[in-house]
Amino acid sequence: MSKDHILTLSCPDKPGIVHAVTGVLAKHDLTVLDLQQFSDPDLTKFFMRVHFGHTDETKHLDAPFSELAKDLKMEYDIVPKSQKPRVLIMVSKIGHCLNDLLFRAKTNQLNIDIPCIVSNHPDFAPLAATYDIPFHHLPVTKETKTEQETRILALVKENNIDLIVLARYMQVLSPTLCTAMSGKIINIHHSFLPSFKGAKPYHQAYDRGVKITGATAHFVTKDLDEGPIIEQRVARVDHSMSAKELVDEGSTVESLVLAAAVKWWSERRVFLNGGKTVVFN
Repeated sequence: MSKDHILTLSCPDKPGIVHAVTGVLAKHDLTVLDLQQFSDPDLTKFFMRVHFGHTDETKHLDAPFSELAKDLKMEYDIVPKSQKPRVLIMVSKIGHCLNDLLFRAKTNQLNIDIPCIVSNHPDFAPLAATYDIPFHHLPVTKETKTEQETRILALVKENNIDLIVLARYMQVLSPTLCTAMSGKIINIHHSFLPSFKGAKPYHQAYDRGVKITGATAHFVTKDLDEGPIIEQRVARVDHSMSAKELVDEGSTVESLVLAAAVKWWSERRVFLNGGKTVVFN
């Protein structure tokens, strides 16, 4: 696997893209191990993910792919399959998603590094310590929000962070932070968007007598809870369940949905496509 690489690309759609890309790989005696593609008929945009091998380095591909990128107006990237993205996790006082991500990363179910955890509350410092991960308690008020987010961006730079994950971080990020990390923040919303927005969505669902509940993982934008959706899942509920039982069921779904979104992102399977995503899962 150390000799395998992932190529991701997007460009205006036209005939011959797959042939051109795989032709470059074949010319350099590289093997296509897996290839997924999608043509968006509405935006006439093409997306592709290629898992190829086997080579120790890819510098010899720079020139031919740069030339191809000019010809196809293509944005592309090539990274080793084994490369671990660096993820900063943010959390408030509800820790099931944090706990799940830490365990999955520790047991290599998620191919990510977690250099640090940020919280506006001190509650999960002991949990972070069990994984030997630095924990930064950064309280936030209306008056200190700018200062707090400046510190977060400093941590992003200091730790070469590729992605921020909001694991039930119950603060609205400012447009400044959203813009600075555009396309690089994933949130778990504890309801099946766009229904039951705002506070206590499970209790809203309980009051409405819903028969399914769910969770939504999405990219964060300056528009609250309206970023491109990566993954959604549901769970069956019924009239016999209390509000707490509904919350517990929802918590399980949240953990699964967020872990899936982070996994697919770390494997370079998620592409932004305007207000939507393309996900090769």
